[in-house]
Amino acid sequence: MEAATLQAKPFTPFQIEMLELVSRVSSETEMQDIRRMLGQYFAKRAEDAIDRLWDDGVLNDSVMEEWKAEHMRTPYKQ
Repeated sequence: MEAATLQAKPFTPFQIEMLELVSRVSSETEMQDIRRMLGQYFAKRAEDAIDRLWDDGVLNDSVMEEWKAEHMRTPYKQ
């Protein structure tokens, strides 16, 4: 198996800004607060996306019922 080649990608302006902000964190408590805020932010974005799918009719009760019956487990060789 060949080793994967890693190529460095330059940071985006957003990533640089985030690194600069996080470099000012001075305690574990502050870092936990930032993690919690970021988690809440991304959870809200996911919730908004799901709400849009529901409002647009992509998701509905029948789709949810279909999902309950799906079996997406990894098949194992016997």
